[in-house]
Amino acid sequence: MSTRDETMKDLLKVLACTRCKGNLDYKKTHLVCTKCRLKYSIIDGIPDMLPEHAEKV
Repeated sequence: MSTRDETMKDLLKVLACTRCKGNLDYKKTHLVCTKCRLKYSIIDGIPDMLPEHAEKV
């Protein structure tokens, strides 16, 4: 596992969906809310957690 993957998994312990507060699943290029299914892009290693930038999966 890469350092970036490890860091992101640590972040998931404190991050939540900005719309519904649901848990997030980590994918290489995005995070997905397990509750409302919003997809948040990861740009240059930084999750874009703005709800208006999220996409419905």
